[in-house]
Amino acid sequence: MNTASIAPPAESLIPKSPTPVPEIVAALKRVAALHGMEEADYEWLATHGQERFAEPGTTIFREGEAATEMTIMLKGEVHVRREHGPSALWIGRSGQISGLLPFSRMKTYGGHGYAVAPTWALVYPREIFPEMLKAVPSMTQRCVGVLLDRVREVTRMEQQTEKLNALGKLAGNLAHELNNPASAAQRAASGLLDELRVYGYEKFRLGSLCLADEAIAQVHNWQQSVREHAKRHNGNPAEYAAREDALLVWLREHNVESAWKIAPELAEAGIDPAQIEPLTQFLDAHGLTVVLSQFASSQRAENMANAMLDSTARIFDLIRAIKDYSYMDQAPIQEVDIPQGLENTLSMLQSRMQHVQVERRYAADLPRISAYASELNQVWMALLENALDAIQDRGKITLSVQPSGDMLLIEVWDDGPGIPPELQDRIFEPFFTTKAPGCGLGLGLDTVQRIVRKHRGYVQVQSEPGATCFQVRLPVEQLQAY
Repeated sequence: MNTASIAPPAESLIPKSPTPVPEIVAALKRVAALHGMEEADYEWLATHGQERFAEPGTTIFREGEAATEMTIMLKGEVHVRREHGPSALWIGRSGQISGLLPFSRMKTYGGHGYAVAPTWALVYPREIFPEMLKAVPSMTQRCVGVLLDRVREVTRMEQQTEKLNALGKLAGNLAHELNNPASAAQRAASGLLDELRVYGYEKFRLGSLCLADEAIAQVHNWQQSVREHAKRHNGNPAEYAAREDALLVWLREHNVESAWKIAPELAEAGIDPAQIEPLTQFLDAHGLTVVLSQFASSQRAENMANAMLDSTARIFDLIRAIKDYSYMDQAPIQEVDIPQGLENTLSMLQSRMQHVQVERRYAADLPRISAYASELNQVWMALLENALDAIQDRGKITLSVQPSGDMLLIEVWDDGPGIPPELQDRIFEPFFTTKAPGCGLGLGLDTVQRIVRKHRGYVQVQSEPGATCFQVRLPVEQLQAY
């Protein structure tokens, strides 16, 4: 039996001579995966393993290094962390079997491993595996069981990471979308407070003119007529600029003060010099200044109030979309409107859609289907994010929902570069991804397939350069599949 030290450990952790075999056998009997073995099997493992000791903080292996040994931990604890990201990828404690196992396709270590407690382990090099399986036949079944448990655990952690990533993207998209209307509402509210003070002062000035009743009625009728005109007005920026220039000239010719403050509001309302001309018949330059200043101030206040209404309406629309997307406060199984689910998902991705053209091909009178609504929205999110990644947020996405026999056919098309033929059969495999490292875990399409199968449907892909289509077929009648 060989004794190897992976770092200069504390003197108390290394015996003067190799640990007696009975002590190692006693420690091996505490390993759950080895319970029930024959005494000779324990002795074989005890005499053929290489003892390893490590102090807390000792690096045992590094991410990317070749994995060449199986390890049975007899004492202590090892943490494995990825190079990028603070979360522990795996925690190994006494009584566990880790490292390279027989029948494993593991090539390298997936993270940085270091001891966090005084650690004692037995290691078995790859070269000894055939001899071990021959001498201890039950190790075949035991190692396969450990492999299956490890795959399940890694898959669970990766799925949790994928869900957290998806939640982070959703939160980021929502924050981005809420920021614009919230900021607009805040600016409008701040400006409205200032403008109301100006408007009050302008109304005071208007009252100080002491106009006759007939003149007051004429001012009132003029304001009503131009307001009605402003509601019907639809101009373009070129017309707006030309109209503002013309108004500035007219106002200066008639000695109206602060023409630069009045002209923009009148131009935005679609008013031209000819519509102001009637006021000159009963108002002098000072009167024109007061009436037009008061009207411009009222227009600014109304525009700010409308901006607040539009912004808060957008915020409520986003909150409604989030509630519809997540089916908050509702039973898990819903009667689902598929096109509406696609639209709610698009709302969540609005921050990525500025340069994307979306074509919709929704058949009329589509039936609703009974489904786990929030899970189907995960499918639409994954497919739409894949499409956006393929076109790099610039291009065209086509959404189609059509009846197909007793099923609904949902298609998500993009005009990206396509998926190479040799990869199309692998894209639904767990952990397979064509994205750059750190940009995806390869679980999105695996999740899509799992959810679609749960709904007794199926998903497939067709792809060529410029036209990639993911097709999802879902049965209209679920036949109480849940």
